Amino acid sequence: MPGENLTRDEARERASLITTSSYDISLDLTTGPETFLSTTTVRFTATAGASTFIDAITKTVHSVTLNGSSLDPAAVSDGVRIQLDDLLAENELTVVSDALYTNTGEGLHRFVDPVDGEVYLYSQFEVPDSRRVFAVFEQPDLKATFTFTVTAPSRWQVVSNSPTPTPVESGEGTSTWSFEPTPILSSYVTAIVAGPYVVERSELTSSDGRTIPLGVFSRASLSQYMDADYVFEKTRQGFEFYEKAFDYPYPFAKYDQLFVPEFNAGAMENAGAVTFTEAYVFRSKVTDAQRERRVVTILHELAHMWFGDLVTMKWWNDLWLNESFAEYISTLATAEATEWHGAWATFASTEKSWAYRQDQLPSTHPIFASINDLDDVQVNFDGITYAKGASVLKQLVAWVGQEQFLAGVSHYFKKHQYSNTELGDLLLELEHTSGRDLSEWSEAWLETAGVNTLRPVIETDSDGVISSFVIEQTAVEAYPTIRPHRLAIGFYNLHEGALIRNHRVELDVAGTSTTVEELVGLTRPDLVLLNDDDLAYTKIRLDEQSLSTAIAHLAAIEDGLARSIVWGSVWDATRDAETKPRDFVRLVLGNVATEDESTTLRTALNQLVQTANSYVAPEFQAQTLASVADELWALARNAAPGSDEQFQFARFFAATARTEETLAHVAGLLDGSIVLEGLTIDTDLTWDLLTSLVASGKAGAPEIDAALAADNTATGAQSAASARASIPTEEAKAAAWASLVDTDSASNLIVRATTVGFQRAADDHLLQPYIAKYFEVVKTLWETRSYQIAATLITGLYPSGLASAELRDATVAWLATDPEPAALRRLVVENLAGVERALAAQARDAD
Repeated sequence: MPGENLTRDEARERASLITTSSYDISLDLTTGPETFLSTTTVRFTATAGASTFIDAITKTVHSVTLNGSSLDPAAVSDGVRIQLDDLLAENELTVVSDALYTNTGEGLHRFVDPVDGEVYLYSQFEVPDSRRVFAVFEQPDLKATFTFTVTAPSRWQVVSNSPTPTPVESGEGTSTWSFEPTPILSSYVTAIVAGPYVVERSELTSSDGRTIPLGVFSRASLSQYMDADYVFEKTRQGFEFYEKAFDYPYPFAKYDQLFVPEFNAGAMENAGAVTFTEAYVFRSKVTDAQRERRVVTILHELAHMWFGDLVTMKWWNDLWLNESFAEYISTLATAEATEWHGAWATFASTEKSWAYRQDQLPSTHPIFASINDLDDVQVNFDGITYAKGASVLKQLVAWVGQEQFLAGVSHYFKKHQYSNTELGDLLLELEHTSGRDLSEWSEAWLETAGVNTLRPVIETDSDGVISSFVIEQTAVEAYPTIRPHRLAIGFYNLHEGALIRNHRVELDVAGTSTTVEELVGLTRPDLVLLNDDDLAYTKIRLDEQSLSTAIAHLAAIEDGLARSIVWGSVWDATRDAETKPRDFVRLVLGNVATEDESTTLRTALNQLVQTANSYVAPEFQAQTLASVADELWALARNAAPGSDEQFQFARFFAATARTEETLAHVAGLLDGSIVLEGLTIDTDLTWDLLTSLVASGKAGAPEIDAALAADNTATGAQSAASARASIPTEEAKAAAWASLVDTDSASNLIVRATTVGFQRAADDHLLQPYIAKYFEVVKTLWETRSYQIAATLITGLYPSGLASAELRDATVAWLATDPEPAALRRLVVENLAGVERALAAQARDAD
């Protein structure tokens, strides 16, 4: 992997020398299961006499022809780059090579369906992996048109960015698809998807009167679960919303959405050919949170057709702007154009929680980050790039006005269509439409790292009337910036069992101390909520009285967004070792029974499990986990039959069951001797229950084998891999470790699933030996695996569940002796930060 890096300086120099015009790419996908034949002809201008290189990660380069002259592949290609010397003003380069299929979700991924033996292919090129499929100048500012010609089995579907042409038979059961040239694109948003996908088609009318063909694709063995009509409905709602908001019609000729196997992320914004994880094809019951997330993802990727594909960043330091804009605008579209009107509560409980967590890591960075090379880009797909950036954009919209913001975005699209931009280009348009100078805002919010904390300091007289109300703002020593905030303060009082807001003020907060005179003279309420309505990006604290009210009555707050903010505040104080972890456990167990925001509920339950496992003092963990499992079982039994709440309580109960009694309940649900009305034990829930029993030693390999025989699918294989790795024996942990470290044959999602099972260990001694083993292999894993696999292993094999001083000290020692490479070091530093935070929380809990 290290030899595949590209620095910003190299990219900048190359862009100063050449300008790309067009690519003609021919792919023969009929040459066997390991490689495919790739032929690329690229036309480009250059400074006469200059030298540069083109990217091409290949198995074999058969020929290189530059301006009619044959070059010796052995002399000019190292398998990653092809050197090009003595360029002319106008150049034509043809490269013929064998390229490798992958099973890592990078380049051209090849998957064999265990259900029917069918082969499915899809490409994933962001960040730097179109070079794994064709020779390319792999950087976003060297845009061009792309003409794909693909030879594949005749019965396959073949999809790219341009509309799919009628194939021409090539003989022996194969055909050739010759696509029209694309509009001008960056290479990372081009795509090839091929295989016997099942497709459902529809169409819509764009705002400019064009008919836009729509397609939804899925594997044959999953197609019965593909709710294409719903996907089409959300797509139409998104088109209508965006075309009106942007005042710019959809910029491409068609819009296909392809649900593909073993996908690393949620989705990818290939122009006109968006790929999605198959986790969004629901073969079993899923939470409402996951259903809502799918809608946000559909609209996120659709937004990228304008912001990212039509107008593209010049270099990866503006990656944040691509992702933050799409995250912000897709949440807005979800809330305003679909039935998921509570999307901003979801945003507060998930995206902002992710942002706050990322922003408190030692590896935090400004939103507008310095990206020196491709390794920097890979590790920056994080909570700053997505969630903090989106939160700050939301704050900016509140400041400049939504109408002015969208008008500026529209001007930006029209001015820079099919070209590359930098942050300043967008800010310039927003300044014109809003009349505001954004330079100070940019400096405070985009160019500095860290998150501020706001807390109320309230004084009252003997009658409970407020005599002083001050908001104190602090910052951590490493990132001391004190920022301006526009926020609301809500006063909530108990009335007939409900916590109701009966007063709200909105104001600007600046400096380390802000006095709020307009609250003086009011009676102190039961709960004071800073950042009510979630306008600002800041951590907040509850005063002591408000915290007591929240612990006792959080569920009584009627507004879902306000509840989400309170949940987040107490969780953050728990992570910061200010609130005792067992108090947070009490808060959750006392208030989740009536939480009807699915994502808020899922988030709170995940935080509950993490707190019980890692933040509660070790001497209290067993007792706390037992109480948590007992309470979750009671909640599952008492929840409305068939409800989302019942489903979530049952799943989290299975994840926390440890005692003989609770494990007996799990076994009863699995074998049918215990029935909860409305709870269907479907395929995926079966795996959850079985894995719970396996991890506790109540089931083992025979039961896993039987479950896999009944569910011989890709998802079944992943579930089986996780279950096997969770078997609580030294032999099983060693086998899981060896399957990931000693060989590199497992596919990306099998790797991910195995690490999840490996980490599941109620008995710490099972993971203890892997502290030393981890640091023996971590650097080798980084150097020998692709980025996606390496990152999964470096995070997933780190025995973070131990949360011990020994693990902390071993990590500190390794970091002291291994300063490079920076991207690997960052991942390990983030692992360490989690352990240090857990140790601090445990110490607070023990007080």
